[in-house]
Amino acid sequence: MAAESHSHSHVLESFFLDLVERHYSQDIGLRDPEVTDYVASLLTEFCQTEHLCKIRDSAGRPLNDVGEMLLESDPIFGRAASFDRERQVRKHIGDYTLFFTGMYPESVNKWRLRRNRMETFIDFVKTGKESYHIVSEFKIFEYQKVAPLFQKLSAHFEDCVHGLNMVKNELAEMQHPIMRRADDLIM
Repeated sequence: MAAESHSHSHVLESFFLDLVERHYSQDIGLRDPEVTDYVASLLTEFCQTEHLCKIRDSAGRPLNDVGEMLLESDPIFGRAASFDRERQVRKHIGDYTLFFTGMYPESVNKWRLRRNRMETFIDFVKTGKESYHIVSEFKIFEYQKVAPLFQKLSAHFEDCVHGLNMVKNELAEMQHPIMRRADDLIM
């Protein structure tokens, strides 16, 4: 069963990679294989909802509010027990905000009713950029090789959001009944 799951994951990641590469390269001019690979992997990972809420507080409760995640990430005034924990949570915040602003931008403002909330779409984008920038500053030991990737993700955050929105729109078009009937006729 695990091999079958891995195979499905590989097929899904290849599918997302094709979509992300095409929209990032052709539509927004972002031609960086490292960035497109990362974003395609992120889409594949977040297909499993438990990965969306993998950050947990000290009581083991999953966090799905960016404001609460920010509190969890702070090693000085917040709840993070170490700088490694700060990096882990900040990376997730970057991933989470990129995913939601790109794939579900309409859902961001619905979260305004939450307690430790980020107020707007713009706040999500700023927080995502900042989080990836903080992750990129971890330039030592095992993090040294991936630090430049997170700097690129921070610098091109808005482009990545825009490209993901195009991916979202294409996925929606693929689900349209006319497109589904055309696929049935081809097969």
